[in-house]
Amino acid sequence: MTRVRRFSDTDQAPLVQLLQRFGLRMELGPPDQPIPGSFWGDEEAGLAGNTLVLRPDTPLHSVLHEACHFICMDQDRRLSLDTNAGGDYDEENAVCYLQILLADEIPGFGRVRMMADMDAWGYTFRLGSARAWFEQDAEDAREWLIARGLVTETGKPTFTIRSERQ
Repeated sequence: MTRVRRFSDTDQAPLVQLLQRFGLRMELGPPDQPIPGSFWGDEEAGLAGNTLVLRPDTPLHSVLHEACHFICMDQDRRLSLDTNAGGDYDEENAVCYLQILLADEIPGFGRVRMMADMDAWGYTFRLGSARAWFEQDAEDAREWLIARGLVTETGKPTFTIRSERQ
């Protein structure tokens, strides 16, 4: 099994700057302690309000996945956010798509590594891999993001958060 990239494996400044563009702040918890706001537990990132909580061993894919939940959820859910980001099937797909795009904003990580880490961690897609899904089966996720102003027609992140109640 491929060892997934962890928060401690990366230059943290670009990640902090990326999260700040979306109004997210990052809080680093102590190693081997429960992560407040973590839906899955263990080393998975947590969300509480606009704070993304992680540990040094938190996988980068988890950090970006939870950040993308914050970005994709509507304002009402964001205001009461604590642990469970909620959302429906379409929003979850959009979150996965956006986390792949945002991986390119982290030097030394990028979308190819993100997709490999998603596969190694156990994300499941109909076509068998994150890359196959992203390249061949994710048009609905891309359209969802475009409709909410989170990605341009050319597939570039807009670095804004969803504001409407859709």
